[in-house]
Amino acid sequence: MGIADDAVEVRAQGWRTLAALHGLIEQALERSLGEAVELSVVEYTVLDALGRQDGWHMRMQQLARATALSASATTRLVTRLEDRGLLTRVLCADDRRGIYTELTAAGQALYGRAKPIHDETLERALDDAQAQPELAPVVAALHDFALPVGAASLSPGRLAERRVG
Repeated sequence: MGIADDAVEVRAQGWRTLAALHGLIEQALERSLGEAVELSVVEYTVLDALGRQDGWHMRMQQLARATALSASATTRLVTRLEDRGLLTRVLCADDRRGIYTELTAAGQALYGRAKPIHDETLERALDDAQAQPELAPVVAALHDFALPVGAASLSPGRLAERRVG
């Protein structure tokens, strides 16, 4: 195996590790969101993307990117959520071909209940993954990625103190 082959294998191993972490997190989120608020992870992702718009709406293409779904899968998902009264579609005043999607009051309320469940489950899943030697480096990289500049030198215990305090 040459150097180029070794580099490919290192990247492939990194990808497999990332995929394993993603699977662990997604399974935990599916279970907790499904049991607590009857949402799938991808449904929560739509509510979260729209909830972060601070009262605004998103075009279907933006939602497709946010959910990593095709345009047709996004349309089907939005239709399901609209049928549940969580979303509404609005025609763009400037471009009649454009369709926006926004949260309804019921969607905002459900998102408000789901977000803490999502966040707590994510933290628990990352803590569980941190305890697995093969996943720990990826979890550490995620924590470093999300840190404010200058905070990377803090220990995990000090970071927890900062988050709480």
